[in-house]
Amino acid sequence: MSDIIRLLPDSVANQIAAGEVIQRPASVVKELTENAVDAGASDITVVIKDAGRTLVQVIDNGSGMSETDARLAFERHATSKISSADDLFSITTKGFRGEALASVAAVSMTELRTKREEDEEGTLVEISNSRVTRQEPCSCATGSVISVKSLFYNVPARRKFLKSDNTELRHIITEFQRVALAHPEIKFTLIHNDQDIYRLPASNNRQRIVALFGKHYNQNLVTVETTTSIVSITGFAGKPENARRSPGEQFFFINNRFIRHPYLHRAVMEAYQGILPPESVPSYFLFMTADPSAIDVNIHPTKTEIKFEDERSVWQIMLASVREALGRFNVVPSIDFGPEGAVEIPVITGGMPLPQTPRIDVDQSFNPFQGTEYSRPETKWKGDHEHGAARGWESLFTVTARSNDTAGKEGMQPPTGSQRRFFQIKNRYIMCPVISGIMMIDQRRAHERVLYEKYLSSLGDGPVPAQVSLFPVQTELNPADIVIIQEIKEDIRALGFNVESSSDNMVTITAHPADSRNVSPLAMLETLITEYKHTLNDPSIGARERVALSMAKASAIPYGMPLTHDEMEELFDQLFACSMPNYSPTGRTVMNIITLEELDRRFG
Repeated sequence: MSDIIRLLPDSVANQIAAGEVIQRPASVVKELTENAVDAGASDITVVIKDAGRTLVQVIDNGSGMSETDARLAFERHATSKISSADDLFSITTKGFRGEALASVAAVSMTELRTKREEDEEGTLVEISNSRVTRQEPCSCATGSVISVKSLFYNVPARRKFLKSDNTELRHIITEFQRVALAHPEIKFTLIHNDQDIYRLPASNNRQRIVALFGKHYNQNLVTVETTTSIVSITGFAGKPENARRSPGEQFFFINNRFIRHPYLHRAVMEAYQGILPPESVPSYFLFMTADPSAIDVNIHPTKTEIKFEDERSVWQIMLASVREALGRFNVVPSIDFGPEGAVEIPVITGGMPLPQTPRIDVDQSFNPFQGTEYSRPETKWKGDHEHGAARGWESLFTVTARSNDTAGKEGMQPPTGSQRRFFQIKNRYIMCPVISGIMMIDQRRAHERVLYEKYLSSLGDGPVPAQVSLFPVQTELNPADIVIIQEIKEDIRALGFNVESSSDNMVTITAHPADSRNVSPLAMLETLITEYKHTLNDPSIGARERVALSMAKASAIPYGMPLTHDEMEELFDQLFACSMPNYSPTGRTVMNIITLEELDRRFG
């Protein structure tokens, strides 16, 4: 029997490595920009064509490479960052595995132009499918220009699984933001299809955050600063009132390397305990510095996951640092002993008359039982108070049978005609009598269900009526959010919400759905973006359902809004006309019933 074990060709081995390292165009941007940072560049430009499918080009003014190094850089496990196994425990650079360029060249047509400052001419290297097709001297500036063309051209299955251009561009922006945040001292530029997305001058951490995510962040940041022998933490935490429902601007860095760390994220959330709106996530930009020998960065091919030597201590330091910062800037609620609401005691000075003792006039002839008759069988008040508050409570608890053809969903049978009574509790819940007891409806979730089914139907049948804004509203968004708006622009326009993009990351809201109860177009836009991002990682939600869900969340009645009896009745009828009135679009309970038996037990 012949031997069956054999060595894979280098081209196949490189493609396997590329499957771990290069998952999409954003992975190429990450690896090449990190290499530019390691090369000591002070100016890095990223040029993208067709969301990276056609071209990803990174231009830097770093140290450059010699002719030999330029050729050797594309070999597997070729690196200048380490020379022995011990170096793995003292890594201070971004890359060290020596897999990035080999993996990129295995799934694209790659061109490198590079030159050192001391060299008179540079070197040109062209590689396709891991094979060098051209190497010769060339004229170029000091530094490196790497152009990655036709990504995954030789792996059609991988190319087929790439998402839309807007989705891939959003991932590219995210990776660009991570590198740019870690190095505010470097000038960064991002260009997509000949249009500037970012032009970031060298600055400090706070200025870089504002430049990346918008001017409004400047007032939303609380400074965090702690120094210990284990780890030092600097950066910023967002104020609780600006927290969002979906994860977004949450960044951890260790020694200027972006990392994901769910364990430390829980420490931050613990620091916000009791001061966050429900189901909200705060923004934070936290930069940790630690001895490289105390962390292991070699546990994941993309180097975004690390292991701390003393993880529990780092968790405690992170919790204490964020909590102390929130307290220092009076973000955490404190007991207020101010004069507001205090009893004012008058001061009596000489010569002032003493105040008279208060008198209470009592009507001695008043008889509370006179003119009132109580009838036990009907459980009903008669007499002077028949048209008062008692009449309202009587109607609330009056239950009458309905015909079978008008029965409610799943045995819930609301009354009709003169027996339809609706009450709003705390401007949040709607109460009404049903045959089995009292029905309580969450007004916002009910409206979300109504709008969701309406919008989902409209995306296939026709546009929703829009209310054109007499005074269009402008606001600034970060480029990643603008990409989301561009991605769903036509769908939300069909639902009555029109947003136009302009220069300098500004957008203008010119119309909103006519049936929207959200009075603030800006609040609608923020909720729309937040909810859309919140559902992006849920594969069970299709594209049309994601847009309809996000629009329903943005347009629904907010909690705290008072409703008239007619508005409650209309919402009630619309809810029971839905296919699934019992649950909101996200599967949360819309209605509950307090049965007569439960009421009897409460009064038993």
